[in-house]
This record gives sequence, C-alpha cells and structure tokens, in this order.
Amino acid sequence: MFIYKDLNEFKMDNKYGKKWERCVEAIENIKNIKENIYYSIGDSLVYMLKTKNTKEEKFLGTRRYLDLHYYIEGDGELEIAPKKSLTLIERYSDETDREYFTGKGEKYSIKPGNLVLLDENMGFKFSDNEDVKKVVIKVTIEDNYFLNK
Repeated sequence: MFIYKDLNEFKMDNKYGKKWERCVEAIENIKNIKENIYYSIGDSLVYMLKTKNTKEEKFLGTRRYLDLHYYIEGDGELEIAPKKSLTLIERYSDETDREYFTGKGEKYSIKPGNLVLLDENMGFKFSDNEDVKKVVIKVTIEDNYFLNK
C-alpha cells in the first residue's frame, strides 16, 4: 500500500509502464465522464468518478487488480491489513475479483489530492465523508506492460 500526497508524486514514482500512464490518463479524463459509472481504457483498466459516500463494513480483497483511489474533494479514512491477518468471511469469486474479510487493521486519514494504491495482498475498507469525490481505478496486477498491446 502506498499513499501519495498528490498526483505529481504518483507520476514521479510510477513514470515507467503503460499501466501507470493509463492510470494518469483516466484521472485526467474525469471531466469527460458521468459519475458512478465504470469506463475502461483497453481491457486491463477500468475507472469511475465516484461521488457516493462509502462506509464499508467488511474488508475487501482482490487478486487480479490493484485499486487506485484519487481523492479530488472530501476526506476519507482507510483501514487496511494484510489478508493473512484477517478472517475470511466470503470466499474469492473469480467473476467479481473480490473476497471479504473481518478483523482489525491500521487506519489512515485520506485528504483531497491524495492517491492510495492498494495491492492484492491487502484487505481494505474505506469510510468516506458525505462530500467525497474521487476517481476509483482498477488496474491489472500484470507487470508494467500489457500482454495484448
């Protein structure tokens, strides 16, 4: 898990690789999309402008995609823990790339401008304020290239 203070820091840390370029492309395209609908760039990245409040009760885990959350407006709280330290309550579904857990994790405050990158080894849950506006990106865990491009 990484928390970047802003988009420039994310760009500097992830300047090589098509998938990171596509993540930036998605963020920079938010003015052209409707809220709360997923869009795709190629077949290995989906993204949406999320404006609905999130208060998750369970930890979410994924296996095939990384989650990247870019906070534009509003604050949030992230609770995160290694999956191996959590209790599995809903088995992995290959159709949704999701599994659910309970337990306790470490909490972080997320502010506007922050980007949060979550990997497949972690369980996480967000509690966002009512006024949150963020870009949620799901990008393949494959290396810095796309096999089909």
